This record gives sequence, structure tokens and C-alpha cells, in this order.
Amino acid sequence: MAATSFSPALFSFLEDLAEHNDRAWFKANRRRYEDDVQEPALAFVTEFAPHLRRISPHMTAEARPVGGSLFRIQRDTRFARDKTPYKTNVGLSFRHQQAADVHAPGYYLHLEPGEVFAACGMWHPHGGELARVRDAIVADPDGWADAVHRGPFAAAFKLDGDSLVRPPRGYDPEHPMIADLKRKDFIGVAMLTESAVLAPGFVEEYARLCQDAVPLMRFLCDAVEAPF
Repeated sequence: MAATSFSPALFSFLEDLAEHNDRAWFKANRRRYEDDVQEPALAFVTEFAPHLRRISPHMTAEARPVGGSLFRIQRDTRFARDKTPYKTNVGLSFRHQQAADVHAPGYYLHLEPGEVFAACGMWHPHGGELARVRDAIVADPDGWADAVHRGPFAAAFKLDGDSLVRPPRGYDPEHPMIADLKRKDFIGVAMLTESAVLAPGFVEEYARLCQDAVPLMRFLCDAVEAPF
């Protein structure tokens, strides 16, 4: 299936799933999921892939139902208080080819009724990677500021994620970038609308956002010694 935009049916399915989040309902509506959610999402991944290769040959777009860029619709409820079995959003992750998990630099697209956004960067990096990014900011504060507080990234994205209450141990509390050194996540988020996602040519619009995020992505990749 090839498409230049998603369909309103995707959001309609997710709204219905939020209201009837159980296995019996999903089984009865599995064809809707495959036709209205899974196939359009995989088509988007396929269509986005050549754009991503031009942005960075080291990021991956894999159009597979399992193990690729499309997150599973099933939730992992083993250690969760919320035992509802299904996610009520669509998540697309475009990871670095060297990434073993979601903690490495990557791009992301989130589709959910009432909450649509593009994201990029590193979410919950492990201790060693977190220290490398912080050390890179200390070593090149102007480069960091150019990457995230100026230019196209700052116009399109806002830095988001968790931060420490106090400065991290071993870093100057008076450092001019102390607010960013306190971050536990280094992610940029650009809020979108359902109408933007449903418009023809959204894949090109998403690619432009990913291009705007190149300064952050390059800084993070350099910090953790991954090619960009």
C-alpha cells in the first residue's frame, strides 16, 4: 500500500480502541487495525525511507510489522499497574543503525487522538552515554547553543524530557548551560495536529522537521561517537 498521508480512519480506530481496550474487541476489529493503522504506517515508513537516507545514511527506516520502525500495538503489562492490553497511539521510531535500543539518537513520530508530535534525540540515555553528552556540552557550549537554542531547530522544536532537580555531581553549578546539563533526556519535540498529519505531502513535512533537527542529532552522535 502506498500513500502520501494517513487517513482519518487511523484516529477513529485509536479512539474506539481507547473506549474498548480489551482483547475480545481487538480480535473482532483486527482487520480494521491492519487496514487503517498498520498498513498506512508501514507505507509511511517505506515512503519516508529515501528522505531519511538523504538526511543521514546511518538512520534506519524498516517497514516491518514486527521488529521494524513501527512499535507494537500490544503493551508490556508485566510490571505495569495499568493492565489494558493495547496502546492507544501509533509510534514510529527511526533509530541509529548502531542502536541496540531506543536510548540511542533517533527520530520518532507519535500519532494519538489529541496528541500528535515529532521528536528527535536521546531518551533516557544510559549512564555512560549521558555523561558523554554532558561532557560534550561542557567542552563546546557554543556548539551546543548553536545546535539547540538557535537556528532551525529552535524555531521548530522545544527541548523536552526529564531533568534533575540539582546539578549533576562533578559539574559546575554555575556553568552557563547548567539547565541543559541537568537534563536526563536530550530530546526535541515539535507539536503537530491531526489535520497536518492527514494532509497530502505530510511525509515531506515530516522530513523537513527531521532535517531541522540535524544540528541536535549531529551533536549527540558526535558525543557518543556514532556516525551521522
